[in-house]
Amino acid sequence: MSDRDEFGPVLDEAVLLAGRWLEGVRDGPIPPTADVDEVKDALGRELPDRGPDPVTVLRSLARGAEPGLMRIHSPRFHGWVMGGAQPVALGADWLTSAWDQNNGLRSVTPGVAGAEELAAAWLVDLLGLPSGSEVGFVTGATLANVTGMLAGRDEVLRRAGWDAAADGLAGGPRVRVLVGAERHGSVDSASAIAGLGHGRAVEVDDQGRMRVDALRAALDDGEGPALVVLQAGNIHSGAFDPFAEAVEVAHAAGAWVHVDGAFGLWAAAAPGLRSLMAGAEQADSWATDAHKTLNVPYDCGIVAVADPAALHRTMAQHAAYLASSDTVADPSDRVPELSRRARGVPVYATLAQLGRAGVADLVQQLADAATVIADGIRGIPGGEILNEVVYTQVCAAFGDDERTRAIGAALLADGTALASPSTWHGRAVLRFSVSNWLTDAAEAARTVAAVERAVAAVTVS
Repeated sequence: MSDRDEFGPVLDEAVLLAGRWLEGVRDGPIPPTADVDEVKDALGRELPDRGPDPVTVLRSLARGAEPGLMRIHSPRFHGWVMGGAQPVALGADWLTSAWDQNNGLRSVTPGVAGAEELAAAWLVDLLGLPSGSEVGFVTGATLANVTGMLAGRDEVLRRAGWDAAADGLAGGPRVRVLVGAERHGSVDSASAIAGLGHGRAVEVDDQGRMRVDALRAALDDGEGPALVVLQAGNIHSGAFDPFAEAVEVAHAAGAWVHVDGAFGLWAAAAPGLRSLMAGAEQADSWATDAHKTLNVPYDCGIVAVADPAALHRTMAQHAAYLASSDTVADPSDRVPELSRRARGVPVYATLAQLGRAGVADLVQQLADAATVIADGIRGIPGGEILNEVVYTQVCAAFGDDERTRAIGAALLADGTALASPSTWHGRAVLRFSVSNWLTDAAEAARTVAAVERAVAAVTVS
């Protein structure tokens, strides 16, 4: 049997099944229709002694799982902060899986290492980061935060005369962590993984932006190594911290500054939005997610560190059996993993296809669509926008909390558009996060129409 005979039928079937699913991207209903137990029943709960042929397994998988799938890639899916998958990114992701390269060592897998290194250099340029910044590709924004904060932790301890890599944290100086009162939960997770606890919350303004005076006071209220985490894109308001002033204050206190920019860091790539990121390039490390705004398939987080040596000291691992480079950093010198898929390859493909202008247009399109949604909701009786819509986030309320939640439930039942129910500043809200490459002004208008139907349904009832 030839290799084509072995793999061909399975891959051909996968293309057919994927194509059938993707046909519903624009107009298919968004919510799943089956729960986890129903999916498990459909897939078959018992492990067989021997299973059927691969094509049969794929067909059974699609038939059993599809009712439980959320159409996250719909242009009217505004839940959480999740993008879709651009065609070129999806194709490159399939190739990455077929190539099955472990991109830990550049001399072993130069094909994918080269693509990732190009993507990294382009990202540094597009995002306005300091020349020479080191970029690593991790699973998502949470691990990107972990990686940047670990590098920061070890560096501020090194400056204080303590080698965390050799001696651990016990017995060393305490590292103070200062975070915004409205930081994302992944920052708390990252700080806990780094062994630093959840840190001290610094007061923010009404849009969730860190107050520089409060940061200065918090830094003055203590001594020793410090790590400050700033935010590019508040999860509710989309607001950006005042980077220039906050970084200056933090650096004056000797602190390492990390920027959590899971979706907001991409604002630097769009001329019309770049001012939101002014001063962020002076930080020490940054985290973002290629799935959220660039629309690369899961999983693809990105961490960047201005000082490559600081990142390498924390992350690099070497052994006699590894073909490690003595002169150039390997992929494994930048991230916690030695074994990983070449997740930066779809980033390369997407950037190569879009180009500088295409990335700028994409980011601006998302922000413009958010404005269309906000303006449309303001025109609905009882509709209220609670945030300053500066980027891609819209927080809406419709009177009291009970009514807002009821409208959210009606919107979900309609199935045309989806928003995340949440609570912000003590009020129930529907949060519309615009993250999908297919979401333009026309699709945003369809979202507004779906909200109007939901409001009408609740009003009638």
